[in-house]
Amino acid sequence: MDTLGDLVARERRSDDPALLVPGDSAREFDYHRFCTTAWKTGNYLRRLGVRASEERTSDDADSSGATVAIVPARAPEAVLALLGTALLGARVRFAPPRDARARVLVAPGDRIGEYDLPPGGQRIAFREEADDPAVAWFGESVWSENPAFPPTPVSPDAPALTDGDRDYSHAALLDATETVAAERNLEPGDAVAVRASLADPRAVVAGVLAPLFAGAAILLPDGQSTGTFAVVADGDDAPEDDALSLTEVAL
Repeated sequence: MDTLGDLVARERRSDDPALLVPGDSAREFDYHRFCTTAWKTGNYLRRLGVRASEERTSDDADSSGATVAIVPARAPEAVLALLGTALLGARVRFAPPRDARARVLVAPGDRIGEYDLPPGGQRIAFREEADDPAVAWFGESVWSENPAFPPTPVSPDAPALTDGDRDYSHAALLDATETVAAERNLEPGDAVAVRASLADPRAVVAGVLAPLFAGAAILLPDGQSTGTFAVVADGDDAPEDDALSLTEVAL
């Protein structure tokens, strides 16, 4: 694999579970539906003006047009927005500042009004619909998109994720992802419980990218559900017998 988009390549579609949401089977995804919905998400973000990092112009020094800001939540929409952005060669910033320098903001509807965007910025709500009619609803907007994604060359060196201080390229993220998957012997049928916030790039690697890389499932846990192992913030406990602390993830 060269880029994060390869995680949702056409040949990876199958009936194996890709994303699990305990207690809400309608929001669970097998690899067929997950890949297709990631493509739809990418198509929708492109229509909103998200572009590849390499397409930045001289009057766009802050890269806002090549950035999608996501307010982290244990929700499929946050994961799909990450992959849809990666397909375009743009970058994601989880947990953006209130003055989010981004073309698109993806956030729970009850929080989306807390953020300011540059002129032309677009807002997409999930979980709760926003009161503002100018805010798009993730499910409806993505559902209506084309279920095929046109070939879009992306450089492995392009930034795919930023924490505001450092950019992480597709290649760097995939190297760290492969290490986690190998060290944890991840395979189809496993489920990785994401208990750490995606605001930390190491949680993205271990909790989202590693299970997808191995053909396993991302588990967005509730209070009762458990996975094969959990990804936890430093010092946190988990109900799983096996937990991977973010300090153990090299990135």
